[in-house]
Amino acid sequence: MKFGKTIVRFAAVLALALSLGLAQTPPQEEKKATGPSFSYNPGGRRDPFKDLLGGRDVKEKKTISGLSDLSIDDITLKGIVKARGKLEAFISLTEGFPLTIHEGDKLADGFVLLIEETQVVFRKTRDSKGIPLTKPRDVIKEITSEER
Repeated sequence: MKFGKTIVRFAAVLALALSLGLAQTPPQEEKKATGPSFSYNPGGRRDPFKDLLGGRDVKEKKTISGLSDLSIDDITLKGIVKARGKLEAFISLTEGFPLTIHEGDKLADGFVLLIEETQVVFRKTRDSKGIPLTKPRDVIKEITSEER
């Protein structure tokens, strides 16, 4: 019986201590981990931690998968040949890649209207943003005498 009374006394003391707040453990302060501080001395070299672009956006190159992606302004006329009784024009893109175009070929902002022996006439129907023009205009690209 002495053992049972001891447990009851211990439980009563514990309950009293909890109700008075004596048994609470004091809050411990959180310790922040502090490591050694580092500094970088570039010694005349580029700082690898600085932004190379300086906050500017990178312009994405547009990929050209066919004539329908080409703009008339991006085309450089390189030559005109007669093949199978029809005139064809050789053009060069901004990267220097050659392509062959024919009358009626559609481009991003127009189409090939006419191919003559010394010039190609393009009909521009859209602006650079793809908005239709109210009045289409013709763009003529000629071959100089040195290129013939």
